Amino acid sequence: MVLATSGPRRVPHDRTASHRNVGGAERWLSVLGGSALAVYGLDRRDPVGALLVFAGAALVHRGATAHCPLYATLGVSTSGDPSAPGMGARGVIAPALAGDAPTSRAAAFRAADAVKVERSVTVNRGAAELYALWKDPNNLPRFMDWLQSVETLDARHARWRAHGPAGRTIEWVAEVINDLPDSLIAWKSVEHSDIKNAGSVHFDAAPGGRGTVVRLVFEWVPPGGRAGMAVARLLGEDPDQRIQQGLRRFKELAETGDIQPSPSGR
Repeated sequence: MVLATSGPRRVPHDRTASHRNVGGAERWLSVLGGSALAVYGLDRRDPVGALLVFAGAALVHRGATAHCPLYATLGVSTSGDPSAPGMGARGVIAPALAGDAPTSRAAAFRAADAVKVERSVTVNRGAAELYALWKDPNNLPRFMDWLQSVETLDARHARWRAHGPAGRTIEWVAEVINDLPDSLIAWKSVEHSDIKNAGSVHFDAAPGGRGTVVRLVFEWVPPGGRAGMAVARLLGEDPDQRIQQGLRRFKELAETGDIQPSPSGR
């Protein structure tokens, strides 16, 4: 960890800046998403709609004030202000240091700020075959139905497009940061991605020669922070469930060469 050689310059009597812990792009997402959510909730005219209006109003307030109480509690900031809690000496979010996945140290966000999902499935195939199946980016949308496409840019980079809440398309460029043939693939999003994320997939021999345990670790910062994650789950967009379903579909593809239609219809 690198420490700043001098403390941040303080402006007398200006208490507003110390409360700004939400960055510009995230503020706009909060305002726009919160407004849409509130309008949708008003149209429902039921208890769930009232909850959505409340959540939307909270997101709008978050964007308008550039302050997130949860971020303040966790010591997190995306505002780009070096004096804000959770910011490094150069005004960027400190790299995550927690977790057992090789993605954590390379990921451009703090572990406390991210949502982490870890799931595994045992597949009756060898590690080399499964590694090759996953390594081909054209295969990923076949079993991860929340992905629209994965476009190879070069040997280390690919553009991912995913289905987001409310019919929105989410896009980011992922960089492979660790690649151990037949054992591990790890990646992280590059700067200016719609969603900051990092992940790794591990291929380990299953006990008793029963094939291979495929373990997927995925960490990301959802739009609107953890509040946005809660709203997405309320609307039926649960990434944990999506990833679990994706691994089951990967098992089907590897063992039978075919995948049953997705319940989501995608």
